[in-house]
Amino acid sequence: MPRMPGARSVLDSCPNSPPIPMEILMVKTLILAAGLAIGLIAPTAEAADAKPTWRDWDTGLKEAEQLDRPVLVDVYTQWCGWCKRMDRDVYARQDVREYLAKKFVMVRLDAESSDPARFDGRPYTSRTLAAYFRVAGYPTTLFLRSSGEHLVTVPGYVEADKFLLLVRYIGEGNLDRGVSWEEYRTRQQK
Repeated sequence: MPRMPGARSVLDSCPNSPPIPMEILMVKTLILAAGLAIGLIAPTAEAADAKPTWRDWDTGLKEAEQLDRPVLVDVYTQWCGWCKRMDRDVYARQDVREYLAKKFVMVRLDAESSDPARFDGRPYTSRTLAAYFRVAGYPTTLFLRSSGEHLVTVPGYVEADKFLLLVRYIGEGNLDRGVSWEEYRTRQQK
């Protein structure tokens, strides 16, 4: 490969070195570039694959009572596109995941499943629990006190930033202190 007049190569400084074929240099350069690219992409792929730790209904409610933490219940179905988007865009986000892990016990409830569950001392299935809480669309997020008492139902997909604000509102006890959602949201925007 011709060089521009006066251009020097690193190899020119090693007069006793045998010449290295250009193909080998190109392959080594490509391997180095690929290694760097993988190193830059790998953390992103790992973060995207990170998922929250979900519990089933009975395990989650027992844990919430033991830890005295509120419960976030993600009511979903296998076929629900918005549920999958909520997983990908909201629950997979690191700041959302970390806050939920610190402040909530997270439960997943497949609204079409016949998995057994107990609530208020009575037997249910996941399907009948969804009906009990009057879930009419998916995804729906239920918030419960650590005792299992229903706090609030949030139907539909919620964008990640608004969802994080919502879980902070509940996780910090604002609802229990009588602070309205509008008041809290206004204070956070200042």
